[in-house]
Amino acid sequence: MLTPQTIDRVVGAALEEDAPWGDLTAQAFLPAEATARAELVAREAGVFSGGAVFAAAFRLTDPAIRVDVSARDGETFDAGAVLAIVKGPARAVLTAERVGLNFAQRMSGIATLTAQYVAAVANTGARIVDTRKTTPGLRAFERHAVRSGGGFNHRHSLSDAVMAKDNHLAVLAAGAKGADYAAALTDALRAGIARLPHTTHVEVEVDRLEQIEPVLAAGAHTVMLDNFALDDLRRGVDLIAGRAVVEASGGVTLDTVRAIAETGVDVISVGALTHSAPALDLGLDVAIGD
Repeated sequence: MLTPQTIDRVVGAALEEDAPWGDLTAQAFLPAEATARAELVAREAGVFSGGAVFAAAFRLTDPAIRVDVSARDGETFDAGAVLAIVKGPARAVLTAERVGLNFAQRMSGIATLTAQYVAAVANTGARIVDTRKTTPGLRAFERHAVRSGGGFNHRHSLSDAVMAKDNHLAVLAAGAKGADYAAALTDALRAGIARLPHTTHVEVEVDRLEQIEPVLAAGAHTVMLDNFALDDLRRGVDLIAGRAVVEASGGVTLDTVRAIAETGVDVISVGALTHSAPALDLGLDVAIGD
């Protein structure tokens, strides 16, 4: 998803937002011939992500700038580490500084938080995945950062795969109760699946145990157990018994994720990876001249 075209489009828009008519401060106070050397320095330990995005902020501002990113996406680092070196015209370096830092800090923060979740479920067999709770326009960047931290991506968009959630099910089986509800739910899901290409993955969210059998009978490939207590997660895993991928979701935190993983679920989706990750503290230390 993080293609060169996507990087240039999103970073270009950010640069235009930040300096729509140029950098007034740099143009007024810095000599046109001045050059600068800057180091991207970690103020705290973390996991790096966004090297190509950081470099693009400078390249798109002035092709004369040279960026040497020494840290690889997914690489861990300590406070004080130099992650990249930037050299070029001082005006352009300082114009691109904030946009480059914003992306590197945001993406490295997501990668760092993701790595903490991945470490918390080590040796359980569960994989940590993100959600669509991303910053509008930045999904490709944030999803890449999740992978940098050792996590996995859920569907990229509404067009990629089916996920029938609680609101969909409420409409599908409106008014049906008891055994009629189960039959109505299965029939409605089957009818929808019949209209899909055979390659389409179908996931269905359930919020109570009695929905599991009707969903499996319809042919769902993944069953999401949403906001289930730990005992019910274990019961859900036992009921599904390998007939579908089992995903747990809802209110997952670093304090709870290990216990969730130990119930035997295959996937744990965590919205916090992208909607609540703090930006990592990175700085660009600049010295005028070579």
